[in-house]
Amino acid sequence: QFSSACNPLYAFLFFIMIDFMEPLFQFLQQYIDYIILGLLWLMSVILFAKIIERVLFYRKVNVNEYATLQELEIDLTDNLTTISTIGSNAPYIGLLGTVVGILLTFYELGHSGGEIDAASIMVHLSLALKATAVGILVAIPAMMCYNGFGRKVEENKLKWQALAARNEKKQAL
Repeated sequence: QFSSACNPLYAFLFFIMIDFMEPLFQFLQQYIDYIILGLLWLMSVILFAKIIERVLFYRKVNVNEYATLQELEIDLTDNLTTISTIGSNAPYIGLLGTVVGILLTFYELGHSGGEIDAASIMVHLSLALKATAVGILVAIPAMMCYNGFGRKVEENKLKWQALAARNEKKQAL
């Protein structure tokens, strides 16, 4: 139970929120696609750069140059966290765009004055869903590359261990 003294405060906050929401919805109706798709584009550019860097590194890595397995692993796993983070978060950013798009569709529907245009609703909903599709399109190659690079890390670590074992045998003889 809230005291009746708090009710004017809640009423005041409600009206402030209403005054804030109208400009926010207008802003989002104009720019949400640019914000979400721009963010996903930025993530894909970063992802592409990190993937190219890793491919070039794995082609030239020489496990003989590393004194310890830990040094090798540090170099092998560089940038993998970024690739994984992009792959795991891109669908959520796309989903955020979809949720906001659907919210804006319902907001517009509520302010239509009872005139419901089914075609307009379908267009808005289909446009909202494109954000999720783009998020998934960014995530799939990110996770494929992350998993492939994980295999390269294990492969190079095993090469280093095999060389270390061979060198130990030679020194023991």
